[in-house]
Amino acid sequence: MMKKAENIIVGISIGDLNGIGSEVVLKTFEDSRMLELCTPVIFANVKIMSFVKKSFESTSMLHGIDKLDQIVTGKINVFNLWKEGVDLNPGTNDEKIGQYAIKSFVAATNALKEGVVDVLVTAPINKYNIQSETFKFPGHTDYLDQELEGNALMLMVQDNLRVGLLTDHIPVSEVASKLTEELIIKKIETVRQSLIQDFSINKPKIAVLGLNPHCGDGGVIGKEDDLVIKPALKKLFEKGTLVFGPFAADGFFGSSQYEKYDAIIAAYHDQGLIPFKTLSFGKGVNYTAGLNKIRTSPDHGTAYDIAGKGIADYNSFKEAVYLAIDIYNARNQYKEISENPLKTKEKQL
Repeated sequence: MMKKAENIIVGISIGDLNGIGSEVVLKTFEDSRMLELCTPVIFANVKIMSFVKKSFESTSMLHGIDKLDQIVTGKINVFNLWKEGVDLNPGTNDEKIGQYAIKSFVAATNALKEGVVDVLVTAPINKYNIQSETFKFPGHTDYLDQELEGNALMLMVQDNLRVGLLTDHIPVSEVASKLTEELIIKKIETVRQSLIQDFSINKPKIAVLGLNPHCGDGGVIGKEDDLVIKPALKKLFEKGTLVFGPFAADGFFGSSQYEKYDAIIAAYHDQGLIPFKTLSFGKGVNYTAGLNKIRTSPDHGTAYDIAGKGIADYNSFKEAVYLAIDIYNARNQYKEISENPLKTKEKQL
């Protein structure tokens, strides 16, 4: 049976406490109507969150809990993951604060794995101060790929605009060598399955951008598009996947071609993220597709330059919560249809 919306438990990792993460989290749930959609559980410390709350005169009522079986529906639950006080210096890069960010993220991920929370929404971290002997990952996505079942893929989402990546957090100098036929096929199949089960699109159309300028101009400006990308797309299309391209990346978004497709796959990080963030107007969401659990995050970083000033825009985080709930419901519906196709058809009739 599908959970009622207000019973969906949203686990929240607090991110870098010297950034804007805690502010956008609290601002998101200032509107009491959000608590009719879900029940948040913030993995941090209620004293710290109360301190942050006072810094921008928030009226949110926080409910501190010491055990995860004490979660109260319809409240802003703060799980006291640590007891000690933490010195905050907004806008400052601090290794100690980075370790609290990872402590929160790891605990929230464990709760997600164990089914204590239904979805995970992560506040922004600093990729430099989180590194340690026990955590050596470029960011959230790589850790989740290790801890959860499936193949993680970064999918940026804003309404009907969805941009996925063949490669993500690697140097541009390594992109060409990482693009193999096997990788391209795996990533596109992951996106296709996500569009079906997470976004309820039965026959998704996917566009793929070329790696080189003008897709290599027949090999004059690079051979990868002809020798690697095109054969992979041909194999997928012959198997029934509606995948098209490669398209020259420079004019694809400017000419509004992107509007004809359910998802666009870019070859590397900035090729996909620059047009996405330009078009999404601060409401974009980073969704980790391809895993057996749901994780979303806002499409921005720690924003040290405005941290502690109470002026952070929370719309992207709010959209990340909405999307996590929507995908949770879509997956449940997909599972119900897959397991009971005849029963579901009878209901519709």
